Amino acid sequence: MQIEFLGAAHEVTGSCHYVTFGDKHVLVDCGMEQGPDLYVNQEIPVNAAAVDYVFVTHAHIDHSGLLPLLYNHGFRGQIFATEATTQLCNIMLKDSAHIQMFEAEWKNRKAKRAGKPEVVPMYDMNDAMGVLTHFVPCEYNSIVEVCDGLKVRFVDAGHLLGSSSIEMWIREDDEEAKVVFSGDIGSGNRPLIKNPQYIRDADYVVMESTYGDKEHETPPDYAAALAGVLKDTFTRGGNLVIPAFSVGRTQEMLYFIRRIKTEHLLPEFENFPVFVDSPLAVEATTIFNKNVEDCFSEEALNLVHQGINPIGFPGLRMAITSDESKMINFDEQPKVIISASGMCEAGRIRHHLKHNLWRKDSTILFVGYQVPGTLGNSLLNGAKQVRLFGETIEVHARIENLPGISGHADRNHLIKWIGAFETPPKKVFIVHGDDKVTESFAAHVHDVYGYDAYAPYSGDIFDLVTGEQIAAGSRELIEKKKNGTSKASSNVFARLLAAGQRLLEVIYKCEGLPNKELAKFADQINALCDKWSR
Repeated sequence: MQIEFLGAAHEVTGSCHYVTFGDKHVLVDCGMEQGPDLYVNQEIPVNAAAVDYVFVTHAHIDHSGLLPLLYNHGFRGQIFATEATTQLCNIMLKDSAHIQMFEAEWKNRKAKRAGKPEVVPMYDMNDAMGVLTHFVPCEYNSIVEVCDGLKVRFVDAGHLLGSSSIEMWIREDDEEAKVVFSGDIGSGNRPLIKNPQYIRDADYVVMESTYGDKEHETPPDYAAALAGVLKDTFTRGGNLVIPAFSVGRTQEMLYFIRRIKTEHLLPEFENFPVFVDSPLAVEATTIFNKNVEDCFSEEALNLVHQGINPIGFPGLRMAITSDESKMINFDEQPKVIISASGMCEAGRIRHHLKHNLWRKDSTILFVGYQVPGTLGNSLLNGAKQVRLFGETIEVHARIENLPGISGHADRNHLIKWIGAFETPPKKVFIVHGDDKVTESFAAHVHDVYGYDAYAPYSGDIFDLVTGEQIAAGSRELIEKKKNGTSKASSNVFARLLAAGQRLLEVIYKCEGLPNKELAKFADQINALCDKWSR
């Protein structure tokens, strides 16, 4: 039995870990990279059709976003996740497919005029719809017997609605090992969701380190801090634009704004309008309301039991259609605009930035982590100009960051989480953090608890019986090259290769069938080859 680290190794996004035992091939998360790639990631070592199971810690795209591509390449196994994660993936993966298709269409209009090759989306809506049929919803804290030699349990990670750490018990022949995957660990005391649960034992722990080098600056009251930013912006006559992830962060911001209004924290501007410009956020809010009892914090539950919607208030307007989205920027009244994506890399937020970044009276407020290389990170670091929709936009708006608004545990909370193990794990693998952060946090874990902690690179493989490293991945940084070839433009041929590999997998599984059926299958393959031979 082995574990290989594929994604989010010395990087923050693109979580993906590959576990093998006996003849089984398992993935934990299958996430999309967001922002620049630092290292060349090892591809999944087997064809997608050979992957038996995927376990998803939570629905954020950097943990689930490549599932439709996995399906596109032949995966037809089972995907296990909590009930809320399953529901959120149902909207988020379809939204991701829509973005892939929309951006490819937009690029192709420009490419056609410039005589450039066609760009193909990474995956489309059919892929997203197809992979969603393979989800198996699971309850928190229930042991699931997946197959002979594999059991799992999902426990609340307190990061996002439905987020989980995963306990995995593996048995191969006479050997057994327990591996815990932390997923993204919440900071606790969130306004809507429960605190993270602690796990007491494991042989190996795969642990995130997003904020492994930081301690959150927590204001005494988020609502009061937000009210201060609102007062300053509205006094200047501008808009407050909040780039926020549609799932999780948007609902938290609505919670704080509801408090501002109901507790009269902004008496000068009590009737200010709030626009949520994201169809995905509207759907996600509905899913939040469906999972109140299983996922909501005690504070939020108390409000619900009093008949109070924790994330609803007068003046809240939802923009779903593109026309409704466009009309927001024709409304001259000072307002709050909450839109996605949270890192400003895609979606409607870019239109609102185009209309507000140049305005001295407006404020752009960041309320979440910004991956280096993203537009959000550039703005936070003082960019004076940005490119949006082919135009150069001067940055005159105030750029603010609300400290402490994070769904991730900081260094102290992470140390508390790993310290809850009652017996020392054989090894702690530190992933899902910036290049240097993974190394420094691994050293910190060792210094505090004496654990054997290591920050793996993509392609590193470890034996889960002995704990020994049996293969090393590349340590080479990606050389940035500029050329006229889009990465996505080769996707169609990659799909063809994947289809061929899947066909080979199917052929191997047909061994032992009656000769008549095998002959019929062979004739069909030969006919297909005759048709496409050039």
